[in-house]
Amino acid sequence: MTDLARFSSCWLQRRHVGTARLRLFCFSFAGGSATEFLPWHPLLAPEIELCAIQLPGRGARFAEPPLTMMSQVIDTIGQLIAQNNELPFAFFGHSLGALLAFEASHHCLNHALSVPVRLFLSGCNAPQRLGNRPLLHLLDNAALIEALKEFNATPVEVLVNPELMRMALPALRADFMLAENYIYSPRPPLPIPITVLSGTQDNHIQSEYLADWGNETSGDCELHMFKGDHFFIRKQAEAITALINSSLAPYYLPCSLDEAVSSALPYNWLGQQH
Repeated sequence: MTDLARFSSCWLQRRHVGTARLRLFCFSFAGGSATEFLPWHPLLAPEIELCAIQLPGRGARFAEPPLTMMSQVIDTIGQLIAQNNELPFAFFGHSLGALLAFEASHHCLNHALSVPVRLFLSGCNAPQRLGNRPLLHLLDNAALIEALKEFNATPVEVLVNPELMRMALPALRADFMLAENYIYSPRPPLPIPITVLSGTQDNHIQSEYLADWGNETSGDCELHMFKGDHFFIRKQAEAITALINSSLAPYYLPCSLDEAVSSALPYNWLGQQH
């Protein structure tokens, strides 16, 4: 295996499909891993190849120190995209992953790389509306574990298991540091259409701030609400992948080329509930 292939295999959990005409790069939430997205594989259209980003400090990369600087993560993702850009691609990011997908898109644009055909940004306020955030990464272990209960993501049996939490907390703390130290930088809108996804019972999102994602694109911006809390993506996998399939079809079905071009029309905010 070449060094480039080894690099890609470390950072990507890929589900190859022989009919692939487009890639979907997925970015997980704080403390999450690439495996969160693997159940999507059979639900995605056969033309879409699932490529889930695996950050250090989790899964098969557990022994590696997690990254705590946004610039380091984005620069590395940029290298990854540059080596895997022979097909059109889209980004999907949830929570912290939405910020990573957003910043990676700007990185691609600024470095003359291919850019995503569409951004799917889930479970995250618009970046200019993040405001003051609780600094969870500064909490001691006991307080951090207590705070995790509010997110309803980690099973109780894991939260009360000292050995499992000892293994999970370094990556969680590093990811919270990435999110909580993030500083929004105003830039010209991305020439990329955006699809915003949010849970109807997500207490970590201010619904009135979701529309401001529209200021970050010169293309269309859609809002789709799904029943559920911050981790609605787990129970709503079928509905979310159906949305992804229909949104990306214009980019891999030749007969829909005109529809794909129309997505670059000036910003239009569309709200839908699932």
